[in-house]
Amino acid sequence: MSMIRDLRAVVRPHRRRPGAAYDGSLSEPTPSAVVDCAVYRAGKRVGDSCSPREAVHRVRLANSEPTDADCFVWIGLHEPTEAEFEGIAKRFGLHPLAVEDAVHAHQRPKLERYDDVLFAVFKTIRYVEHDQLTPTSEVVDTGEVMVFTGKDFVITVRHGEHGSLKALRRRLEEDVELLAKGPSAVLHAISDQVVDDYLAVVDELQTDVDEVEFDVFATRSGKSADIGRVYQLKREVLEFKRAAGPLLRPMQLLSERPMRLVDPDIQKYFRDVADHLARVNEQVSAFDELLNSLLQANLAQVSVAQNEDMRKITAWAAIFAVPTMITGVYGMNFEHMPELKSQYGYPAVLVGIAVVCCMMYRGFRRNGWL
Repeated sequence: MSMIRDLRAVVRPHRRRPGAAYDGSLSEPTPSAVVDCAVYRAGKRVGDSCSPREAVHRVRLANSEPTDADCFVWIGLHEPTEAEFEGIAKRFGLHPLAVEDAVHAHQRPKLERYDDVLFAVFKTIRYVEHDQLTPTSEVVDTGEVMVFTGKDFVITVRHGEHGSLKALRRRLEEDVELLAKGPSAVLHAISDQVVDDYLAVVDELQTDVDEVEFDVFATRSGKSADIGRVYQLKREVLEFKRAAGPLLRPMQLLSERPMRLVDPDIQKYFRDVADHLARVNEQVSAFDELLNSLLQANLAQVSVAQNEDMRKITAWAAIFAVPTMITGVYGMNFEHMPELKSQYGYPAVLVGIAVVCCMMYRGFRRNGWL
């Protein structure tokens, strides 16, 4: 019933004019934006899902007691609008720049600190299954997860159709000892899941790269591989690279630099995430370099095939030049020409033409021109 009462208090959503300041009113997000909202005390979930307003009230009331200062709220949102998010932003004191990034998405992976709030942006990657790689195949699909981490709250904002955090939340709720570490445990779990998804996509990409490599070098002379497939796969790898590359520095900061909002025990786990991410970046960079080499190899094959065709054309043109020259000479209308009145002149000329053409053909054949 508390959820119904809160929904009745929602103000009418309004759109902000371009360039206008963020007003931060106290409107609550609609159920379409809130995926889950729960309060956690000592690593255990307290009650069922509740409204963000009620969750904040519970947490602030519990943390006001010295004996119960490890309570926090985790609010999960999916593609909230500006009006849906502004109430939460005001209630938790989120910075307007971070709020704008979270609402409009399409951000570069990063880690920023605004006073006592950490704002992290992750690019999620999903491998798109396909029967055969074509010049128009979509290989990877990207989304975004933004995480606001404070002393007593975690707010996750997800964009895209994949990268759901429901299963992650259930796993964390089963690990009470880890979740008791607070919001930083949630931040680590999200980053770990994102990087694990990267590793799975890398394994799938390896198969596509091997297939394209085989196709490039298995072509017969006179034929070339479908360059469109190589170029499309390179574009997809570059999209993956733009998602994983910028995240390496934030993970290193979380694993190396002490932060008030990150539990020291959790910080050790970020090192493992940073190591896995470094391996992902190395493999993706290797894919990119290999695809560059495949593009160059394919172009070289095309050039070689064109040169072979030109040599064949040149060889045949040289062979046919012999009878053309001889018949051209005997086609001139002069009265006094050698062997013009001879009985065997015509057969002798034909035999001579055939002998010279055969000798030239054998010579070109021996030199690989034909």
